Amino acid sequence: MNPDEHEPRIAVYLDYENLAIGARDDLGRPFDFGPVADALAERGRVIVRKAYADWSYFDSDRRMLTRHGVELIDIPQKMGGSRKNAADIKMAIDAIELALDRDYISTFVICTGDSDLSPLVQKLRELDRRVIGVGVRSSTSKLLPPACDEFMFYDNLVGDSDEPTTDGESRPPADTTLVLSTLAGLSADSGTVRSSTLKRAVLRKDPTFSEADLGFRNFGALLASLQDEGLVTLEGSGDPEVSQSGSSASEAADTLLTEVVTAAGEVPLTGLKTAMKKQDPEFSERRLGYRNFGAFVRTAEARNLIQLTGKGDARVVKPAKRRRTRRT
Repeated sequence: MNPDEHEPRIAVYLDYENLAIGARDDLGRPFDFGPVADALAERGRVIVRKAYADWSYFDSDRRMLTRHGVELIDIPQKMGGSRKNAADIKMAIDAIELALDRDYISTFVICTGDSDLSPLVQKLRELDRRVIGVGVRSSTSKLLPPACDEFMFYDNLVGDSDEPTTDGESRPPADTTLVLSTLAGLSADSGTVRSSTLKRAVLRKDPTFSEADLGFRNFGALLASLQDEGLVTLEGSGDPEVSQSGSSASEAADTLLTEVVTAAGEVPLTGLKTAMKKQDPEFSERRLGYRNFGAFVRTAEARNLIQLTGKGDARVVKPAKRRRTRRT
């Protein structure tokens, strides 16, 4: 059996003018396809690479793209006329034609920050294709990332975000709430949770999620750090099972929270932390890996320790409703 038989097949389409101008104006450097190619190599086998632009404006970039096997689609600009959307239209047509003609291509990578290509992304997903977006952060429309299955910011791929730190160096505060709350929800529904399943679920909630923003090289390194902090437990290698940890610190925080809420019946959210610290002055959500108290509360709710009702400053915290078990 061919070992690559079940490997995702990927087609890459680059709105090159959007990327090149974004990298030059916002990052102060020329666009380099290399980091994008490296990131996609981890996700599957890239078999189609196409870039669209008027190449008379990007003559110096031709060699770099050709070196990476990218096919250059020339969209000349008319003298005295506007061809602003010509590249977008050609790219969209080519991508849809390929999706209809080659059903073995499972993933389409649309490299642009232009929201005009959101309909293309939506149509590809309707055709049951996974869509990954790539764009320069400051020049990417806010409408585009939520439309994708995953969105990678070029800034992270070239290392403009905080680099992973080594032992002994200070790491920027990492908000791991999304990962922890997602794990809690998956565990409640299905029990066993694989690392790959957790990552996919996190990306469905926030396609722009990147462990690089938290200072880690990959998702496995993030989970290993959470395990070191006593927040999760990993079993196995490769694609390990991930479970919520029963560390003494997290168990103590859970007990404190439920005791305070149960004793009062209900507590205003704005006064919950004060009530917890009154009972245990040493309590700190930051020691448990949360950026703020709201993140701690949201994760506790996802784990069915408490329930939140109301809106805004009127929200109150009550004991969680226990799930009824069917009698046999």
